[in-house]
Amino acid sequence: MLKATGVAGPKDWEAKLPDSQRRKQGPYVVFECFQEIPCNPCEQACPRNAVAIGEDINTIPCIDYGLCNGCAICVARCPGLAIFVVDETYAEGYGKVMIPWEYKPLPAKGDTVTAVGRDGKEVCTAEVVEVRNIKNQDRTAVIGLKVPLEHVNVVRGIKLGGEING
Repeated sequence: MLKATGVAGPKDWEAKLPDSQRRKQGPYVVFECFQEIPCNPCEQACPRNAVAIGEDINTIPCIDYGLCNGCAICVARCPGLAIFVVDETYAEGYGKVMIPWEYKPLPAKGDTVTAVGRDGKEVCTAEVVEVRNIKNQDRTAVIGLKVPLEHVNVVRGIKLGGEING
């Protein structure tokens, strides 16, 4: 599907997930890098050295899920906006998805937003439960969304309401 439409299909993104045992242990990072391109800020951003690219900067990042604690520092550092953090243990029936956000307005904690999938189509309603927007993130905020558990690996963006965005 990715080559035909430019949108990752289930087979594409499911291959990027850690095993089911790791997914039950808390937040984990999902790198949706599908093409070899010269890029490595994620490797340099990780304080736990959980991301490895190696000598060839074109290599798709490799994650050591034994080291990754899902801190989400790498989310804001990815120029391709291709990194997400998912927590399937967040709350009963709900997960948390951390997404990069480079648009205005910046949603606020407590806002209700429309969560969208990789194709921009609406998936569900989500609550904004966290907003990280600090200077060293270079204008890329990281938004935490509380979403129904069945959508944690489908939601990859948001759509804000209002006259302009609605």
